[in-house]
Amino acid sequence: MLILLTMNTVMKKVVFLLIPLASILFLRATLQSQTQEAAGSVAQTPKPSPLACRRLALSPEIRTRHFDVLGPTLVRLRKSVRELPDGYEFEFPDDNATYQLLAEWAGQERLCCPFVEISLRFDRDDGPLWLRLTGRKGVKEFVQADAGPWLKQ
Repeated sequence: MLILLTMNTVMKKVVFLLIPLASILFLRATLQSQTQEAAGSVAQTPKPSPLACRRLALSPEIRTRHFDVLGPTLVRLRKSVRELPDGYEFEFPDDNATYQLLAEWAGQERLCCPFVEISLRFDRDDGPLWLRLTGRKGVKEFVQADAGPWLKQ
């Protein structure tokens, strides 16, 4: 009987030691698997789009509105231009009508120029509305070449 009690106690101790060890090994294997998956997804990141305008990404009607209506209207509304290290920022009146025009223009612009980072921002305390066009190396030069009237002060 004493031998059975001792064996039972030993078995309990072994089980109590094996459970945490199995948990640690399982977590380690899971973390290794996740790390390998993350490394694989980084390697599969698509190449950046070329620095070239895809005008055909817009329908003929939208392309006409974008270049012949929205662009010239926004150039007239533009109040100032700030040069940034990686692009430009354009100041506009802080009214809703201008914001709607900019949002429409930005939505279309991202279709034909997906390499440009576009952001719209209202400054606090009734400050101005800003359109920011930035991006990787070469985007600033692309904006300079493509957006001449936008840059004139």
